[in-house]
Amino acid sequence: MAEAPWLSIVGLGEDGPDGLPPASRAALEAAEIVMGPPRHLDLLPDLAAERIVWPVPFADGIEMLRGLRGRRVAVLASGDPFWFGAGGVIAREFAPSEWRTFPAPSTFSMAAARLGWPLERTPCLGLHAAPFGRLRPHLVPGRQVLVLLRDGRAVAELAAWLNGLGFGESKLWVLEALGGTRERLRTATAVGFDVSDVAHPVCVGLRISGAGSTMPLCSGWPDDMFDHDGQITKRTVRALTLSALAPRPGEHLWDIGAGSGSVSIEWLACHPSLEATAVEADPTRAARIRANAEALGADRLRVVEGHAPEALDGLAPPQAVFIGGGLSEALLADMWERLAHETRIVTNAVTLESEALLAKWQAAQGGSLMRIDLAATQPLGTRRGWRAAYPVVQWSTAR
Repeated sequence: MAEAPWLSIVGLGEDGPDGLPPASRAALEAAEIVMGPPRHLDLLPDLAAERIVWPVPFADGIEMLRGLRGRRVAVLASGDPFWFGAGGVIAREFAPSEWRTFPAPSTFSMAAARLGWPLERTPCLGLHAAPFGRLRPHLVPGRQVLVLLRDGRAVAELAAWLNGLGFGESKLWVLEALGGTRERLRTATAVGFDVSDVAHPVCVGLRISGAGSTMPLCSGWPDDMFDHDGQITKRTVRALTLSALAPRPGEHLWDIGAGSGSVSIEWLACHPSLEATAVEADPTRAARIRANAEALGADRLRVVEGHAPEALDGLAPPQAVFIGGGLSEALLADMWERLAHETRIVTNAVTLESEALLAKWQAAQGGSLMRIDLAATQPLGTRRGWRAAYPVVQWSTAR
């Protein structure tokens, strides 16, 4: 029989080892060293094992764990270690033969059971160290969401955030210390939230209600969803741009001359596995991109301050590139030298000089050249008339 792995990842409930399956208890009792946060270590009974507090930042604990390789170690986690827990990080850093896991019921599972919500149809978000903006795409009247928060004070902050966005009528179920003797469930609405002394760990169930704006599922969000100084790819052209970029799961976008970040933010909204880097030379605009991304649930957007092409050095290679600002002969030439075969490139031109540049490159490299003419109604005396926007020429191709 093969020797058991030296590393055990053990999920605990709120009352510690009480009620754990025999295999989980055996892993704890056999350990020479137990690592975990203070709250989990305090739940343990007297054990012969040495206790080590997992350090902050989390990555330092991984380094400590490597130094313990070969000794019998148990790492403590809350509930299911592979759902917003330490399990996924540890499994990525160590060979499959080195570790085994003993999960307990997750907080999400217990919360859904208490509220009677079907878990497979309920978005579950871990917001321990993430901005509330990740909730933004889920703020749809009638939708139910489960969120984990860092502590009790964050529940009141979440209620205030919802109220500020026009969703103050949303109902909150505050679920504290699920699965333990301290378990408690209270309800409130976001507006006038008055639940006090909320204990950690805490999960909140939300039923969204209110007149706040809901984020569209399709490309081409309203321009006023983004803070901008006028440097923004306008809604209709943005929708056509995203269509040409054609995001696919797992891909990475370079948004060069990103302005407000609207294209890269909408790219990220298409799928949770997508990645994007926004390159912007103006520091004020770069800060605005970061703020837009955090507010609209795209805080994973990486923002690089600098001028392309120099600022592109060292970036992870993209599968798609949008040139929103700084279009030039030199930049296009650099793209053809730098990018991998089949990388998709989309760029828009408004000036005659930029249009001529795109016509030249399309003749040499192929791809699709499209002229976009748009007009919108405006008052004309007592009647209405059409006001044409500047035409936009879009070139989309593959390297």
